[in-house]
Amino acid sequence: MRIHHLNCGTMRPFGGRLVNDAGSRFGAARMICHCLLVETERGLVLIDSGMGIPDVTTHARLMKQRLRLARPVLDAGETAVAQLERLGHRAEDVRHIVLTHLDLDHAGGLPDFPHAEVHVHDVEHRTMLRDVEQDRYLRHQFQHGPKWRVHGSTGGERWFGFEAVRDLPGLPPEILLVPLPGHTRGHTGVAVRKPDGKWLLHAGDAFFHHGEMAEHPHCSPMLRYFQNKVQVDGPLRRHNQDRLRDLVTAHRDQVEVFSAHDPVGLERARSREVPDA
Repeated sequence: MRIHHLNCGTMRPFGGRLVNDAGSRFGAARMICHCLLVETERGLVLIDSGMGIPDVTTHARLMKQRLRLARPVLDAGETAVAQLERLGHRAEDVRHIVLTHLDLDHAGGLPDFPHAEVHVHDVEHRTMLRDVEQDRYLRHQFQHGPKWRVHGSTGGERWFGFEAVRDLPGLPPEILLVPLPGHTRGHTGVAVRKPDGKWLLHAGDAFFHHGEMAEHPHCSPMLRYFQNKVQVDGPLRRHNQDRLRDLVTAHRDQVEVFSAHDPVGLERARSREVPDA
């Protein structure tokens, strides 16, 4: 198994230091869409898909409207399909996509991989079907008819204190779905066990700033405001943040936790990558 950390969508919101804790408060900040490309013996697995080719071309104006505060760059070269092609793969090599949730900046790459099975929590899937284009979900990202594999919240196992954690049919047992609702109703994390035995936990939008996982938690003012603005259940989201912080504190040597939009988390993860021998 080999894991690639990809940025599948840069955003440049105003606010500088109020977002990133660095630079001028009047300059542009930087946010990213952190996705994973996992090479397995059963084919490629994409964890979150960022923004896709339709988002940055046909629907670019719509994306800018919906993400006007985030100010997306919309660069086709940052899409997952473009990046995996530069790594020598084809879109058809992606057999599975596992999504933390179905927000437009996480599910936008689905149309670029129409042959892939798409794994998502059943609550998230039901909410999307009910609310598509009425609130936070965009119809064009699903109109190709994704091959959904919907996973329920009953059953599963415990994983570092988290309940109802499931492995996914057709995927290696080293990839798990970890329920973390609050940001959206069916939001999940995705855990991947690396060859060295340590775990990566892609926590999606369960938190936005790396400082939230510190012993003395901190979040920049703009990201604190944004999390509160887009959450569906604030107490549940904050409860799951506390659980993630406890996980980091108790098992730092076993689990690395990162979120989807924090560039610091992406840089740290890439710095730990071991080049091929």
